[in-house]
Amino acid sequence: MPFFDFEIGSNQIADKAPMTKILVIDDDARDRSLVAYVLEEKGYEVILADSGETGLMTCHQRTPDAVVLDLKMPGMDGRDILRQLRILHPSLPVVVFSGLKTDEIEQEMLNQGATACIQKAFSLDQLGLALQEVLPSPTQADS
Repeated sequence: MPFFDFEIGSNQIADKAPMTKILVIDDDARDRSLVAYVLEEKGYEVILADSGETGLMTCHQRTPDAVVLDLKMPGMDGRDILRQLRILHPSLPVVVFSGLKTDEIEQEMLNQGATACIQKAFSLDQLGLALQEVLPSPTQADS
């Protein structure tokens, strides 16, 4: 069954089970909201940050299980954030997405420690598969 194959409102999460936390860092409010909506419907706890600086601070305070990171943002961009995340949280899964994804950018992000790199015009299945490879199910996080 595909990762995002679900019916809205049919959330089947066990009571009081710890939720896997995903931090979404993206300066585009529309993209941030879409990713959050889909992940929340699938049972993940979603934490949002609208800038790299806010994302790093939030990551330090809330300790997510994974990060979904936009590559191109004003100020601290995805490359800078990824470098900092690798220093502070070397094993934290980071999925980078970009509207400018090329083979060179993808290889650069993977070399810098990204878990996956996907096109920003990604299908929700691509995002789901990238997260599914590195995370337990939404309710099996280590609290």
